[in-house]
Amino acid sequence: MPSMITRPILLALAALTMAVPAHASTPVDQVNANAGALAQVLQCVPYAREVTGIRIFGDAHTWWQQAAGRYSRGATPRVGAIMAMRPHANSRLGHVAAVSRVINSRTVLLRHANWSSPGQIEDNVKAIDVSDRGDWSKVRVWHGPSGKLGVRHWPLFGFIYPDKAGEKREVPRSAPTDFIADVIAGRS
Repeated sequence: MPSMITRPILLALAALTMAVPAHASTPVDQVNANAGALAQVLQCVPYAREVTGIRIFGDAHTWWQQAAGRYSRGATPRVGAIMAMRPHANSRLGHVAAVSRVINSRTVLLRHANWSSPGQIEDNVKAIDVSDRGDWSKVRVWHGPSGKLGVRHWPLFGFIYPDKAGEKREVPRSAPTDFIADVIAGRS
């Protein structure tokens, strides 16, 4: 089992199951201990990097610019691409999510972490293009706790594709391997 796949998952599980230390005797100490645990919760960036193989680091809002000249970018969703969201509303660092399936010209399914709940991984959740011109400049994304699409319209930078800038892309003939599902199922 490759450690690069399991490390973020193990960190998230450790943070979620971490007990308050014995020395945390006051409510303030407990809040500080819990804040430290939350800092280790799985974020969208390492999760997106692991499921797509796109080797970009740093906050989500920096990925679009970092991808320039390194990875192909565009406005059309593809399986395996990163949907790069601009900072907006309460998301000052932006968000990145992996496209797991293209349903139609205005609907995709995403795999991402830390969207509906801190550290939570969500697979195959719906995102729809709500832009006036159908150009994927704004989306609504499924919100797990409410059980429906979120009401906010989130602005996008666009999609970052796993092929290197300037390379010709081969169209895959079968579904890509789902590394995280394989790890969870014990197949890897």
